[in-house]
Amino acid sequence: MWPPEPPLFADRAEAGQRLGVRLRRLSPPLERPIVYALPRGGVAVGAAVAAALGHAPLDLVLVRKIGAPGQPELALGAVVNGAEAETVLNADVVALTGADEAYIARARAQALAEIERRRQLYLAGRPRPDPRGRAAVVVDDGLATGATARAALHALRRRGPARLVLAVPVAPPETIAALRGEADEIVCLAESEIPFGIGGCYADFHQLDDAEVIRLLDAAAAAARSAPEGGGGSAG
Repeated sequence: MWPPEPPLFADRAEAGQRLGVRLRRLSPPLERPIVYALPRGGVAVGAAVAAALGHAPLDLVLVRKIGAPGQPELALGAVVNGAEAETVLNADVVALTGADEAYIARARAQALAEIERRRQLYLAGRPRPDPRGRAAVVVDDGLATGATARAALHALRRRGPARLVLAVPVAPPETIAALRGEADEIVCLAESEIPFGIGGCYADFHQLDDAEVIRLLDAAAAAARSAPEGGGGSAG
């Protein structure tokens, strides 16, 4: 029965705590992990994961969904910023919705503008850890099509982590299967068709605002600085 009674998760923090427990059990252990959250909802999950992994550094992957014409919640794909902006499209959704190149170009430009706004607001003045040779853990509050996660994984893979892990509380089985080749490992607490959306899996699924994202980043940074070796040691 959906939505599940009770919901799968009380809130994003609880989901992140449970993900952290699973991640700590990976074999071999995660070495010097960095947690990369997808804003905004993924930051609340990522903050709890980072705490569970010995106050690992918490960073962001600035990625935005490209919504379908007239159906903004249906992902045509996603774009992620970086040295070179990368766009990942769901070809079947593009074909189904009839989105043309002009629409995709406009939507991509709008997404990149919002990514730049968030970069300046969330990350200005913050040190950015280098994932080369370390474990990179990509975290969101749930997946539907997986377009944003795929773009995030592509972007991080180019930065040379020794191990790339995708960790999410809930996602459809077919989405997890489609992403298997994008990450070295996937940790998903509940594989579900989510007929009522990701929000239907949570008792509290409030939309995070910019102030809450900044507060979570500040708290995680302070905890990482005070942790042994500055945080991010072995999660084993």
